Amino acid sequence: MALPELIIDRIETFLVPPRWLFVRVETRDGAVGWGEASLEGYGEAVMGAFEPIRDRFIGHDARRIEDIWQIAYRGGFYRGGPVLMSALSGLDQALWDLKGHAAGMPAWEMMGGRVRDKIRAYSWIGGDRPHDIGAAAKERHDQGFTAIKMNATAEMDWIGTPKLFDDVIARVEAAQAAGMDVGLDFHGRVHRPLAKRLAAALEPLGLLFIEEPLLSENFEGLKEISGLVSTPIALGERLFSRWDFKRFFEQAAVDIVQPDLSHAGGLSECRRIAAMAEAHDVAVAPHCPLGPLALAACLQLAGTAPNVAIQEMSIGIHYNVGHDLTSYVKDPEVLTAQEGYLAIPTGPGLGITIDEQQVREVAKEGHRWRNPIWRTRDGSFAEW
Repeated sequence: MALPELIIDRIETFLVPPRWLFVRVETRDGAVGWGEASLEGYGEAVMGAFEPIRDRFIGHDARRIEDIWQIAYRGGFYRGGPVLMSALSGLDQALWDLKGHAAGMPAWEMMGGRVRDKIRAYSWIGGDRPHDIGAAAKERHDQGFTAIKMNATAEMDWIGTPKLFDDVIARVEAAQAAGMDVGLDFHGRVHRPLAKRLAAALEPLGLLFIEEPLLSENFEGLKEISGLVSTPIALGERLFSRWDFKRFFEQAAVDIVQPDLSHAGGLSECRRIAAMAEAHDVAVAPHCPLGPLALAACLQLAGTAPNVAIQEMSIGIHYNVGHDLTSYVKDPEVLTAQEGYLAIPTGPGLGITIDEQQVREVAKEGHRWRNPIWRTRDGSFAEW
């Protein structure tokens, strides 16, 4: 049975604490879909990008998701980048949610059907000392998780000696002693001369992955490091389209890609990125330190892409404190990990129900969240 005509009538955005941007699309007959266009620290810029989106797509058929995606990406001449792609991501998620509700099926069903029932999840832990790390890892273990991600290091100089690595190794070993598999996030803070040595020093620890050992723009250095160690190299949270990922696949410079479904073109584009990754025998672990709609979209991808290996979720991230993944959601159990896994939602669209009244109320004040600024011991800027 064909879907009824779904003509877009309203496109709304809501800045909601702690740092999220929700998108609501409504059709003339009252069908609604929700998405998340959160771009940490630049929510107002993304809201501004929705002005041309409204001009283009109010009156457009919401069923034509791919046509809308192509026009939104290519129709404005200038394309790509975090602001435009985050806006497109939130719109794309909302359209899949809307169409899924109209069709009475999950997004993964419309994208080819389910390949799994659940996906392994990992959460974040903080702490600078091995004792703190051990306690935080035990807490996650008691919550049922078997994997965590943590900072590799607060800062590293351009050059140094292996003595700098002792603390990093001790912290990893403390988390592993609590029964955790560990992924280490370098945040691009370590420069190539030292990153090569640190990656080699960590090799015996059997890490899940090393994330952003260098910034993604330092392609040559990443290619070099990937050839020096067997530990999987992960990256991609600061890449925004299949074209950004293309050379990493072609040059075998990455083992795990981490597209963010609120930054990299939404569910449509990240499904394409996952397919490209599959063709190069690369795993997918979507980046998601964001809100409930972003995670719900990630679970739709996990439901339909066979090479999604593990899913990040933002439990314990200090800048989300007070507003966890169940904030603004009427069915929080859908986004609750059980025994280290997240179930693939079976409800229509993205599979969660947003509390619209609460969203509208808190959006009256919104937020002005900004990224913290970090400095090294000598006073110079340090990467986030």
